[in-house]
Amino acid sequence: MPLTLLGGEVIDAKSVFIATGSTPRRAGIEGEDKFFGKGVSTCATCDGFFYKDKNVAVLGGGNTALEEALHLANICSKVYLIHRRDSFRASPITVKKVRNRENIELILNTNVKEIIGDMMGVTDVIIVDKQNIEKTLNVPGIFVFVGMNVNNKILKQEDGTNLCDLDKNGNIIVDLNMKTSLKGLFAGGDIRIDAPKQVVCAAGDGAIVGIQALEYVNN
Repeated sequence: MPLTLLGGEVIDAKSVFIATGSTPRRAGIEGEDKFFGKGVSTCATCDGFFYKDKNVAVLGGGNTALEEALHLANICSKVYLIHRRDSFRASPITVKKVRNRENIELILNTNVKEIIGDMMGVTDVIIVDKQNIEKTLNVPGIFVFVGMNVNNKILKQEDGTNLCDLDKNGNIIVDLNMKTSLKGLFAGGDIRIDAPKQVVCAAGDGAIVGIQALEYVNN
């Protein structure tokens, strides 16, 4: 299986393991790119401590958004959880935990219109509800959790087809042994279907691939 590196070098491998993961999706909000890394973040565990005893906003309605909001609630004075719908996609247990936290304020049926700031970073977040009523939240940080983009460009061939089978979301279809539709090609971590998106699970995928790839090469 030939692999072409960025420098043009071609390596002939008997087996390949793809673990290119996924990237947090941007929400497409005005000011989001401008202030990314300066108040706009996609990782509460990484950046939450910057906002100790401050107010922050969280955008999203899935498990990740709510779990990160709970994490921030342990650090920040107040967490505004903004969601465009009136119900969450997260698990009922997680939703209950969020609703029971006194310093998490739910702002439902609402979108973020714009992120405003200065040279130092984010200062305000403008939100708008379904009645088109705008409100300004004075926060130095907003955490965006609106899904992930799978890093699967490496699979695209010159004729436009993909190297192996993908699902409708672009995730690589694998069996329980992390085998793809192409013999000798394995995939694991966030790029595969039904990935739990946890580090320990990705490491487990790697262990499975190590065993299966060795068996494939030896045979």
